[in-house]
Order: sequence, then C-alpha cells, then structure tokens
Amino acid sequence: MAASPDAELHVAAGVIRDRSGRVLIAQRPAGRPLAGGWEFPGGKVAEGETARDALVRELREELGIEVRTAEPFLRYRYAYPERVVLLDVWTVDGYAGEPRALEGQALRWEAVDRLIESGLLEADRPIVEALTVIGHRPLAYT
Repeated sequence: MAASPDAELHVAAGVIRDRSGRVLIAQRPAGRPLAGGWEFPGGKVAEGETARDALVRELREELGIEVRTAEPFLRYRYAYPERVVLLDVWTVDGYAGEPRALEGQALRWEAVDRLIESGLLEADRPIVEALTVIGHRPLAYT
C-alpha cells in the first residue's frame, strides 16, 4: 500500500553530541512501530506546536535534558509504505543535564563514522550523510 498524504507524521529530532563528538541514538522500544531500530531522539510535533517546541518537550520527556540552544539542521520527507514522515532535524548545541532513558529505551553514544552501521532506521540516513559532510567536530553543550 502506498503512503497517503493524510498519513503524514511530523517529527522533530535532535542531534546531540558529547564532548568527544559522539552522537546520541535511542532504540525504539517494543510495542512501537519499527521496534528495535535505532534513531535520533525526538518525537511527534503536536498540533499547534512548533518543531522547536516539540524538540524541547520530547527531549525533556525522553532524556531528562533541558535544551538551551538548538539550530535547524535538515528538513525532509521520508516515505514509509504506510505513511510519510516529515522530519525536522535540529542540532542541539547546548543542553543542561545528562541524557538518561526515561521511557525505558536503550541509549548509546556512537561515533559519526559508525552511525551508518549502527542499525539506524532508513529514514535517518540523510542525517548521517549530512553529519559525515560537516565532519566530526563536537557540538558545545552546557
């Protein structure tokens, strides 16, 4: 079955790096679509919410961090067979707190050059390609 425009899901995702330049990825928990796959943390943009506001809310709920600064990085659509996902991807340049798995998801820090083989969802591959282009520089955080 082909994806229909009515099935579009708007998602905000964050590229969070540690001091050595590794990127945080999260594993989708059992019982959710694409369970077991790895992705950049984030979630659905609620009706009436901006992508940045959704990012801040989702990272607080999922990881317990407070976003201080974030910049738009990529925006694109990815078509799964059952729905289209509009991804608003942000670099989280500053945050407070230490990321922890508040929703029972597995978390791991991964080097940029190992992301492609880390089991990331297909929809996240454009993010990896863009990160590879900008290099391995660590993003600042507080």
